[in-house]
Amino acid sequence: MVTITDVARRAGVSPSTVSYALSGKRPISDETRRRVEAAVRELGYRPHTGARAPAARMPNVLALAAPLRPGVHVPVIMRLAVSVVTTARAHGHDVLLLTQEDAEEALSRALDTASVDALLLTDVELDDPRLRRLRSLDRPSVVIGLPADPHGLTCVDLDFEAAGEACVSHLAGLGHRTVALIGSPPEVYLRRTAYAHHLMRGFTATATRLGLASSVHPSGPDPTSARPLAERLLREHPALTAVVVHNEALLDPLLAAFEHLGLRLPADLSVTAVCPDDLAAALRVPVTSVSLPADELGTHAVELLMRKLHGTPVPQTTLLPPRLTKRPGSSHRGPA
Repeated sequence: MVTITDVARRAGVSPSTVSYALSGKRPISDETRRRVEAAVRELGYRPHTGARAPAARMPNVLALAAPLRPGVHVPVIMRLAVSVVTTARAHGHDVLLLTQEDAEEALSRALDTASVDALLLTDVELDDPRLRRLRSLDRPSVVIGLPADPHGLTCVDLDFEAAGEACVSHLAGLGHRTVALIGSPPEVYLRRTAYAHHLMRGFTATATRLGLASSVHPSGPDPTSARPLAERLLREHPALTAVVVHNEALLDPLLAAFEHLGLRLPADLSVTAVCPDDLAAALRVPVTSVSLPADELGTHAVELLMRKLHGTPVPQTTLLPPRLTKRPGSSHRGPA
């Protein structure tokens, strides 16, 4: 049986564009419409009755799949969600927020809901099982994250690998020779969540390239774990003079733990973080940071989705370059 995906491939457009060309739900250029109609005739495609629903029935609802699974830092997700909702409302769309822990089931519910005409996905894994179905949809989607294989998807994210590289390069430039990454919770790495692995890859590859000794320490968000973690780091890595923290919930407790252990920040230990700018600037010792642009990512994702809804071509992958802001917390030069 000929599918809408077959028509899209023949016409050189996305399945969602075929759907809009047939239903009139969104404005499509005359040239694109002619290509779609020609492909339909050549392949003998017969759309189901719902594909020709009148435009007046379009609900203008986006689904944001943001599963609140173990290890997810809720404040960042909520910041992203607010940005998505605000931008979507500016385009006349409402947002259905899906926070179910079972991400695949949540996606299925959204796809089975007639009121949803486009999707946004977060908490993306390198080999995310949701993506196979996403590639075959007749509705547009945007992935906030970068899986191992982005083919056939529209992805937007911070360039986390470049962010890891920027942090290590900054510390190496200050003369540090032994660095540690205090990373996301262990379950985030076990799920092979894309952003955590990309940042870890950038961190370790850059440390190796620059000849630095490095180590990675996945860490939970419980503030009471900061003191044991700090003690273990100093015990296992006595030459340690700099850390990169990619764990917002643990950032301030870690600074306090290092100070309680007698370290002066940044004289004895330089700290760099990947986190929102306002958090990095408000800490007891403001730290150099790569901004985690949740607001910008939400806005950019919705804008890409709006372009897809209107049949406008979009890039397959958009990676926002990391912005490193220097603050006193990692200004100390390491040992020569």
